Amino acid sequence: MVSKALKKTPTKSIKDRRGCHRRQKKKSPAKTHCIGASSNAIFASINKTIYSCKRRLAKIFSKLARISTPNSRYKGYKILKNGVKDRKREQEPDVEKDGICRVLFFNEKLPPLISPNKRTVFLDLDETLVHSKADPPPHVFDFVVRPNIDGEFMNFYVLKRPGVDEFLEALAAKYEVVVFTAGLKAYASLVLDRLDEKGLISHRLYRDSCREVDGKFVKDLSEMGRDLKRVVIVDDNPNCYTFQPDNAIPIKPFIDDLRDGELGKLAKFFNGCDGVEDMRNAVKQFVCGEGDNKKVNVQV
Repeated sequence: MVSKALKKTPTKSIKDRRGCHRRQKKKSPAKTHCIGASSNAIFASINKTIYSCKRRLAKIFSKLARISTPNSRYKGYKILKNGVKDRKREQEPDVEKDGICRVLFFNEKLPPLISPNKRTVFLDLDETLVHSKADPPPHVFDFVVRPNIDGEFMNFYVLKRPGVDEFLEALAAKYEVVVFTAGLKAYASLVLDRLDEKGLISHRLYRDSCREVDGKFVKDLSEMGRDLKRVVIVDDNPNCYTFQPDNAIPIKPFIDDLRDGELGKLAKFFNGCDGVEDMRNAVKQFVCGEGDNKKVNVQV
């Protein structure tokens, strides 16, 4: 009797262990699968909710853009409509919603003027205020910047145009100064940090604020929220101001001429524009060769 009991006991315990082991093997994957499935369902639900919110926001902003027709000096959402019409003329797809999101979330449009009576001067950067050159270094330069472009650090040796510091200081005393460059932000922001240590420049706009037309970067001043009567752009590249040529003062490109005096002439012009109602009239006189006088003789 004892021997039979001894034989049965180990066998039973082994069976029980095997049974438990098998049950755990069957049960454990099932639990894991259920937990994983429920987690995936939760994440999918969250993603779906976020996507739905984005779509609803886009629809709301789209309706606001179509409904709002402010009659104040700031054009508000009207500028987006003009941009859409221009794109339709160019046979591009309707990107009204993308335009609204770009302006609202990426802050490309300038904020309203603090003083409504102040005029705005848009200045180009390269070959207008400075000249930059990559390695090897030139014989003469003022400072070096090392932007990270596409994951690679590059050296740019920057030479300031003669009189640029005095020009910016004189301009900022009377005008809102905006540097508008077609250069990349990674590069241009570093140059402007060194060029404008006194904080004379009110706003900075980079390549992502330009419009690309036929492979060229155009600076559309109508999208800036400023009255075009009170706006001037200074640029060495005519392609950049093709939409508003009447507001533009062309400037000779600067490379390395240390006797260059273009900014001195511009300083005299802007200093003599007190009381001018439409800056386009003053620009026209200056471009036609009458801008060397201290006062601009235009009707106000």
